Amino acid sequence: MAIEGPLRELGIHDVFQLLDLSRKTGALTVTSVLRDNQGTVYFDHGAVVFAAIRSNPHPLGELLLRAGKITEADLARARDAQRSLQSRRKLGELLVESGSLTRKELERHVRFQVEEVVFELMSWREGFFSFEEQEISDAPAEANIRISTESLLMEAARRIDEWSRIEGKVAHLGVIPVLAPVADDHPGFLDLRPREWEVLAEIDGSRDLRAIATLLAQSEFDVARVAYGLLSTGIVELRDGVHPSDVPSDATPASPTTVMPLEAAAVALHSGEVHVALAICERITMDTPELAEGHLLLARVLNRLGRQDDAARAVTRGIEADPLNSDLHAESGYCAAWAGDYLDALASWERSLRLNPGSPDAQRIKAARDAASRLRCLLQEHVDV
Repeated sequence: MAIEGPLRELGIHDVFQLLDLSRKTGALTVTSVLRDNQGTVYFDHGAVVFAAIRSNPHPLGELLLRAGKITEADLARARDAQRSLQSRRKLGELLVESGSLTRKELERHVRFQVEEVVFELMSWREGFFSFEEQEISDAPAEANIRISTESLLMEAARRIDEWSRIEGKVAHLGVIPVLAPVADDHPGFLDLRPREWEVLAEIDGSRDLRAIATLLAQSEFDVARVAYGLLSTGIVELRDGVHPSDVPSDATPASPTTVMPLEAAAVALHSGEVHVALAICERITMDTPELAEGHLLLARVLNRLGRQDDAARAVTRGIEADPLNSDLHAESGYCAAWAGDYLDALASWERSLRLNPGSPDAQRIKAARDAASRLRCLLQEHVDV
């Protein structure tokens, strides 16, 4: 029999405590319509063994990559092995077997992932929960870990207390830290801890705290806490970035997602806040992979960052979602041109023009097509000399 109900009647902390004390085994699903989000936590005799959330921007492979534990080549090989084996082998297991990662490092990063999801869910005050007793052998865990629910509850309570202390200065994770002007009485020597130096090194005036946490593969809470310390010592200042409150409340849905995040990402990209746009686009494409426009904007952001290979993959996913989207085919042409594949670029641009000959970008696409065609002919003539 399912244990379920609204969080306003039984708080999420009480739900976790109930499952811990009764040593339950199964899956807890927590849904929030207000946040348009859903999380699932797997329990084994009261202990947490895995957790995932729809809005989580940190897939394990990307997390390990950003943390410097594996290379892009390691990740690509493991993903290729997953596809070629056509089995349910876990990415983490394949990375350990290939020697790209130690078992201890894998477990540490999986534990980090699980804890961050749980702490996010524990901050919810509204929504609906449902617990189903079931076997958890099919839980999509990347490593075998067990985390005491009691320790998670204690850490969550500590974070809530600390957030209440810092939120007066760090209002939300969308704020952008910038280096403060040097005062005459400010000491010339900075005595900072390693984690503070890491955060300080990523401050560029455009990334918000969430983007910095994503880049460093650190928890958003830890980055906010470091920012509070840097702010208190006068090293940085904070200014508002893209935040949900900046967007009109009457935004209407465009599909399973809403126009609002896309507009926010587009504004951030146009304003030069590329990493803010990246964080928003990654969340959009994870939450609603069927939304072609999300993949298109992500590709443009990645191209701006010089990550052409990743941009090409984003375009491919977008075309899979909407094969008749002319803008995606045009972007595919630009990605191919970046890679030097002018034949593929020409084919993509021609396809885009056929799909939408009256596109506002038609003249620019034609100019790119003609220039690429001339360059391809010149290169061929050079080879034939």
